[in-house]
Amino acid sequence: MEYQIGQTGRVVAARLFEGDDIYACIEGLAQKEKINAAAVFITGGIRKGSVVVGPKQETPKIEPDFHAFEGPGEVLGVGTLYPDDQGPKLHLHAAIGKREGPMVGCPRGKVTTFLILEVTIIELIGIKGRRSPDTDTGFNLLRL
Repeated sequence: MEYQIGQTGRVVAARLFEGDDIYACIEGLAQKEKINAAAVFITGGIRKGSVVVGPKQETPKIEPDFHAFEGPGEVLGVGTLYPDDQGPKLHLHAAIGKREGPMVGCPRGKVTTFLILEVTIIELIGIKGRRSPDTDTGFNLLRL
């Protein structure tokens, strides 16, 4: 295990609108406000997106099992923001659902808002985490 101890900094409340790209908006806001480490909470609606619901295979490298979500539907999620070489990167896990049933996983790529998405970002001060490539998994993992 690796860990660091920090403190909370600024708290940002944001509202995303119909069609907004969730990752682009949250990562862009973090870049603009120079937020290097944060906890992120989302509540609202999702229009569509691709969701990783586990691995298709674990070896030799993990291959994600992507499933499409076609909403609109409800979403409740929690994630973290840490930078890589290109800037802040959001890692989000969420419960997404509509009447046909729930989906729990890691939304990826272009995930868009349905009607409204409320975002709360809690900045973490003193945490020097970074995302960097991991050769064993093929993922961009958090390093503390």
